[in-house]
Amino acid sequence: MNDDKTALPKAFAKRMRRLLGGEYDSFVASYEEERQYGLRRNPLKGSEEEFDRVIPFPLEKISWAREGYYYDAEFRPGRHVLHEAGAYYIQEPSAMAVAEVLEPKPGERILDLCAAPGGKSTQIAGKMQGRGLLVANEVIGDRARVLSQNVERMGIANCVVCSEKPERMSARFPLFFDRVLVDAPCSGEGMFRKDEAAGEEWSPEAVERCAERQAMILEEAAKMVRPGGVLVYSTCTFSPEENEGTVSAFLRAHEEYYIEETVLENLFSPGRGDWIDAPAAGIEHTLRLWPHLIRGEGHYVARLRKRGQTPVEMTERETQGLTTENGKLCKLIENFLREELGIRASWLAEHSGRIVRFGDQIHLVPEEMPSLEGVKVLRPGLHLLTEKKNRFEPAHALAGTLCGKDTAKSKALTEEEAAAYLRGESLRCGEERGWTALFYEGYPLGFGKASGGQMKNHYPKGLRISF
Repeated sequence: MNDDKTALPKAFAKRMRRLLGGEYDSFVASYEEERQYGLRRNPLKGSEEEFDRVIPFPLEKISWAREGYYYDAEFRPGRHVLHEAGAYYIQEPSAMAVAEVLEPKPGERILDLCAAPGGKSTQIAGKMQGRGLLVANEVIGDRARVLSQNVERMGIANCVVCSEKPERMSARFPLFFDRVLVDAPCSGEGMFRKDEAAGEEWSPEAVERCAERQAMILEEAAKMVRPGGVLVYSTCTFSPEENEGTVSAFLRAHEEYYIEETVLENLFSPGRGDWIDAPAAGIEHTLRLWPHLIRGEGHYVARLRKRGQTPVEMTERETQGLTTENGKLCKLIENFLREELGIRASWLAEHSGRIVRFGDQIHLVPEEMPSLEGVKVLRPGLHLLTEKKNRFEPAHALAGTLCGKDTAKSKALTEEEAAAYLRGESLRCGEERGWTALFYEGYPLGFGKASGGQMKNHYPKGLRISF
């Protein structure tokens, strides 16, 4: 990177000076300012009042994200017990605007097509409140595994994580989703302040390649939106070719879609139709987030509506509780959850789906998920149990979905005990016996198994951490 004060790529700086005119100096000056840090409260694991009560460092609300907060980097919230317990997700403030524009609703079918590492998927899940189906897809396997880990940490039960190309997803899910999010791979111009490598990898040729790839991804995404549904397109770049240009070209090819106004229109800058040839009608209702105008990095968001009306049969969705083709197995699982783990009927009533066995692993697959055959799936739903010889063991992911009211067999840990548990140490305990859900300040950490005054540690070895 090279530009006098800003270390911006020369070709990028030249283009932005031409586009922004008198605003350019303010734009460049923003790169000398300290970046903003954000985290997002997890509404699946407690109320705002409970969160405010336990959070040990100062926070400031983000105006465009209901659960979003600014924090000071010196407090390092990513190195805290509450982070491991899924109380919050570290996320760049501007990125939180995308899920707000999507406006997810409980009970819907929603796809996040380019989902890793999971910030927007976990934000969507919080708004769905455990009801409906969320499919989070990431084509790159290593990134999909990180996505799956974050979904688990945040205690999301109704999410299926896939690792497929967009064209394979569209073949599997035609006209299936109420809402689809395409947070497209892009040239990353909006992240230059946050990530120096983004600037080092940038080139005009990379912008062109990204625009071509974005067009392909949008084409496949459009096939999966049901009539009347919503398609949201976002990037973290400033390039008109990747933003207004990509959206306008898509709309010229798809008359069944049109641009909708968004709930955040008064907070951000409008899309710039004057920066491209043949802008689509309504392009000014797309959003640009500029680092010199808001406390966040650069983003672009467009909300598109598909014309038509959803057939009645696609809207009548009833929950069935726990189901399986093997009624005996379902009964055994319910008995284990109730009797061995102390899980109450209220949790069972809120977590419906199909019990599916994959080898010795038992998952709760969301009811509305079609057959998984032919789809590369990393997480088919909530991992409930591991089946051992003549017994079950609870999966770590199950613990993440529990609140204190959900189980009669729980133990509150001090901060010192919680840190020891996350390191993989056994704990002293009192009269507890058998499987016990362990909590810190009301947030679930995992399971232990108590016997003879000792709580054996069942926190997964791959997740153990020292503070």
